[in-house]
Amino acid sequence: MSQLFTSFQLGQQKLQNRIIIPPMCQYSARDGQPTAWHTMHYGALSHSGSSLLIYEATAVCPEGRLSPYDLGLWDNSTELAMAKLLKSIKQYSSIPLAVQLVHAGRKGSMPEPWKEAVYITPEQSGWKTVAPSAIAFDTNYDTPKMLTQAEIDTIINQFVEAARKADKAVFDMIELHVAHGYLIHQFLSPLSNQRSDQYGGSIENRMRFALEIFKAVRDVFPAEKAVGMRISATDWVKGGWDLNQSLNLAATLKKLGCSFIHVSSGGLHVDQQIPVGPNYQVPFAQVIKQQVGMPTITVGLITEPIQAEAIIGTAQADMVAIGRGIIYNPHWVWHAAAKLGAQIVIPPQYLRCQPHQYSNLFK
Repeated sequence: MSQLFTSFQLGQQKLQNRIIIPPMCQYSARDGQPTAWHTMHYGALSHSGSSLLIYEATAVCPEGRLSPYDLGLWDNSTELAMAKLLKSIKQYSSIPLAVQLVHAGRKGSMPEPWKEAVYITPEQSGWKTVAPSAIAFDTNYDTPKMLTQAEIDTIINQFVEAARKADKAVFDMIELHVAHGYLIHQFLSPLSNQRSDQYGGSIENRMRFALEIFKAVRDVFPAEKAVGMRISATDWVKGGWDLNQSLNLAATLKKLGCSFIHVSSGGLHVDQQIPVGPNYQVPFAQVIKQQVGMPTITVGLITEPIQAEAIIGTAQADMVAIGRGIIYNPHWVWHAAAKLGAQIVIPPQYLRCQPHQYSNLFK
């Protein structure tokens, strides 16, 4: 039996297999609201055969967006638009839906990634960025304003309100974005956090913002729905955030009731040296899984079914996230099931496409 296609319990949500679609920003929203692009994009992904679809980074306030074209959950208009999108998807698909909540911090107010990476000023419809310390990501980005205690409290409340709106929009789970150099990650890393107050210095202080947000979100999101975190296990820069500190964070989160850790890396510093290759981030997830015992999702250049099968079969992670691979091949999961001798559920409208050589593929 294929281990990749065994079920898994995430909180009170049963997943039909171990294949997750991670958040992938589309830069196609208008004023934080999804457009027809999102209906087509998520509609297609909802029939992929994956067991969980995590919506792209969704900002908790307008100034928390990566770009002016990001999704948001910060007012009634964004909530209603998101609820309409989810209703259209859930009408034809039973795949569980999660949302990734984010604040971009110093990496915000930038154009779409296929355009030149130059900060969009307030005069150009952008905004002033904020961060734990007034340190720019690089010369193309804004030099952020250092957050005050009152502003930190406001952002925590914005995550809480976004979590409430996510529940009302009928998302099944929340993933907090604590990776890739965005605001919460900026607080974790000593490379971007040079504060001297209760949010800076020691690892306990640098973790405080992340933990306060997690606890506040967990308190307001229904107990039967999972709340997890996407983390960068390392900055890939000497003196930055690293695996040992990630283990400390994960162990603390487990005690607080965190449902899963989605393990990525990098994104905080321009000097990062990442040895990119197949499975290059899997060892981080494996160590966290083994030492902390929390459900783990691994991601990064996992492209082949047998590769994903080996990760699950050797207990390196509990789930694998296939992002770019599923954009390239939207039926990646179907092909993986055929190759590994598994069965998947697909819409009845598609049953007639089952190849003759795989007579038990679809159900």
